[in-house]
Amino acid sequence: MAGHSKWATTKHKKAAIDAKRGKLFAKLIKNIEVAARNGGPDPDGNPTLFDAIQKAKKNSVPADNISRAVKRGGGLDGSGVNYETIMYEGYAAGGVALLIECLTDNRNRAASEVRVAVTRNGGSMADPGSVTYNFNRKGVIIVSAEETDEEAILLATMDAGAEEVKESGEKFEIICEATDLVDVRTALVDAGIDYDSADASFVPELEVDLDAETAQKVFSLIDALEDCDDVQNVYSNADVSDEVLAELDA
Repeated sequence: MAGHSKWATTKHKKAAIDAKRGKLFAKLIKNIEVAARNGGPDPDGNPTLFDAIQKAKKNSVPADNISRAVKRGGGLDGSGVNYETIMYEGYAAGGVALLIECLTDNRNRAASEVRVAVTRNGGSMADPGSVTYNFNRKGVIIVSAEETDEEAILLATMDAGAEEVKESGEKFEIICEATDLVDVRTALVDAGIDYDSADASFVPELEVDLDAETAQKVFSLIDALEDCDDVQNVYSNADVSDEVLAELDA
């Protein structure tokens, strides 16, 4: 899980940059709309919506924007959203496997944008099923290291289904089965531990170690994908060491 943990840290750093470009806000709002459509507009009875709202708040999405997204998604304002989830598979430099999750109202546009982003940045598209076997669907909860410590997290969550806790910079990453996600984050809250986000994610089984040159190419490709409006998440089995990350930062 080490590579996934480091990648999570990298994505958190990127999130601040994305927010300035407006990309992150748009993706978080779309998550809220889809969650409200699929499970209803009441976050108390819709755990997915609850977590989508929590994540938006943690990333400073204005309350009015969140409220409007819930109403649109739940059909409370007379409108509605009709996004579909599409998964694309591909490879980046160094044989790194990519799962590309899209939420879109235009399948043809999403497919075209993803293909262009991949092929123009040194990657290649893959046939369905050729990449997914490398990943497991897991619950991933991010907690700020300023809020607590690893021992407190373990004590609060092990009985609820937490499988692993990893420290990654200023964050802790809690891994559990996707079906235990609500129980684990509820256990955190009950223990008085705040969390930044709780998502069902794809976690790699086997990771690929990258040197600085290859890592830069992989990051550039993922940046291009995340700039696509229809792309919600990009999952990778890249493992980038602290030394390589430091080299890239320099």
